[in-house]
Amino acid sequence: MAAELFEGQYVWHPAADDRVLAAVCVDVRAGRYRHAYEALAETRSDFALRAHRSLVIASEAAGTDLVERWLGEEPSPEAALMWARVAVQRALRAADAHDDRAEALERIALTACDRAAALDPNDPTPWVAKLAMARLHRLRDPAPQGLLTAPPGPWRLFAHILSLDPWHREAHHRFLSFFFTRHGGSVNAAWDVAAFLSQRAPADSALRLLPLVALVESYNPTQLLADRVWEQPQWRATALAIYHNWLPAATGYRFTPVLDLAYLAHALVMGQREFEARAVFTAMGPYASRMPWSAFGDPAEQLSRARRACGLPVPGPA
Repeated sequence: MAAELFEGQYVWHPAADDRVLAAVCVDVRAGRYRHAYEALAETRSDFALRAHRSLVIASEAAGTDLVERWLGEEPSPEAALMWARVAVQRALRAADAHDDRAEALERIALTACDRAAALDPNDPTPWVAKLAMARLHRLRDPAPQGLLTAPPGPWRLFAHILSLDPWHREAHHRFLSFFFTRHGGSVNAAWDVAAFLSQRAPADSALRLLPLVALVESYNPTQLLADRVWEQPQWRATALAIYHNWLPAATGYRFTPVLDLAYLAHALVMGQREFEARAVFTAMGPYASRMPWSAFGDPAEQLSRARRACGLPVPGPA
């Protein structure tokens, strides 16, 4: 990870400083998939990078016929994976919009995930894509021991993914989101699952951030002293532990983990630990993500407010 210095403007593109991925996105918008294949083929043994790149490419390709054309012209595990990624995005968008095509699109997505998994049984990514759709039917496997609320959920599917990659970042976030209230879960279940999963992870893992994600998800501005929650000792200690144990490890990533850094920076600022937050913002460079800032208002305004609290520059008037 080698984020650039902040030069006066935020960079919101999810490719961040993955130059290969950024170039691929330009190609995909132009209707070309050759570089997308090459960018994914080199990640066959790097599941974190494979998940990141395939998800960003899918966001560019979902509104086109690129992946169907790619799969028909040059079938490969990468083409099948991208069909699965795109099909899942379309199914979720349709379901959230209450589109009449939602059920048909979900069937297509499940077929695409199964095909991609069959072509590369060791790749957890198609299974992670399928996990993203678990909330549509509220899969209810019994929870393992160790959770106070024992929330049912897609535990079997999640366990299969962990058998392929025990610390898969996206899988953990997809699984946690199943328990969010907006997807039919509850605040207590989300906190319970976030604590359970984060405590299993190594101290220098990005998965230690899961409780901070659940905390933002549960934010309710109408509650008394809602903005003071991050100042409580347990949350301040959580953020500081992540700062000391994970932030140094993040420098070894192949791309800047903007979203994870943003959650950490936000928690530190809200917990009035501006000195540590400043270092996290510096690690982010100019790159920005909508979350967690959009949970509190306009993301650019909230990000600028947090940077000002740390004595850092913000974009000037347009």
